[in-house]
Amino acid sequence: MYKIRQMNPLQVIIERAWEDRNLLKESDTINAIREVVAQCDRGLLRCAEPTPSGWQVNEWVKKAIVLYFPIQQMRTHEVGIFEYHDKIPLKSNFAEQGVRVVPHAIARHGAYLAPNVIMMPSYVNIGAHVGEGTMVDTWATVGSCAQIGSNVHLSGGVGIGGVLEPLQAAPVIIEDDAFIGSRCIVVEGVHVEREAVLGANVVLTASTKIIDVTGKEPKEMRGRVPAASVVIPGSYTKSFPAGDYQVPCALIIGKRKPSTDKKTSLNEALRTYDVAV
Repeated sequence: MYKIRQMNPLQVIIERAWEDRNLLKESDTINAIREVVAQCDRGLLRCAEPTPSGWQVNEWVKKAIVLYFPIQQMRTHEVGIFEYHDKIPLKSNFAEQGVRVVPHAIARHGAYLAPNVIMMPSYVNIGAHVGEGTMVDTWATVGSCAQIGSNVHLSGGVGIGGVLEPLQAAPVIIEDDAFIGSRCIVVEGVHVEREAVLGANVVLTASTKIIDVTGKEPKEMRGRVPAASVVIPGSYTKSFPAGDYQVPCALIIGKRKPSTDKKTSLNEALRTYDVAV
């Protein structure tokens, strides 16, 4: 069920401070900025959220995160034998949140990790939102404001891009039950719909051609992977003044079959289409 929120009173303070940076010296402004980031940390606010008409970017929340940096002071944070020197504190109290965090995983304050998230040695940046039961595998990175759904698997070395500015830019969105294969890169606001499978090494930017080759004629799209699609890396020939060269693209080669058992559906898709993950 989607939640319809009324105007948040914090938004007025954030918008004023965005237009007049002198207000960053006032305690009311500082407290409001920190409260927005704290609510992002608890999952009460999001930089983007699903609505009945599609995903909505909450620019004012992104503004608060941008304004958080100038009001913070550099501090040294010690974790055992490790030392960090930064403006943003590290996320904490994982046991209370029901999150499993394997050394040396790091999440910054202002990132939300839902219950049953597993972080292998990986990184989640401020403003990101990671849904329940998602696996962030070894050396995967989740950039600022990225929206990761529930029961998603981000395989080893996956790079999910972050975005704070321009404010109107949509973050990367990975919807529920998607599987992102090893060393995939998803950046520039690309939207991967629910249950999609990206094979190993797929690179998706806003300008990457995503070509559905399952029919008699190819169908091209950009910026969005349709639900339940099975995608592998591909290339096409492009002419340049110096000659013809192969340019990367992504190929939709099939669909996951409808199934109440998502793991079974995923395994069938991987075997059927011989997808490297």
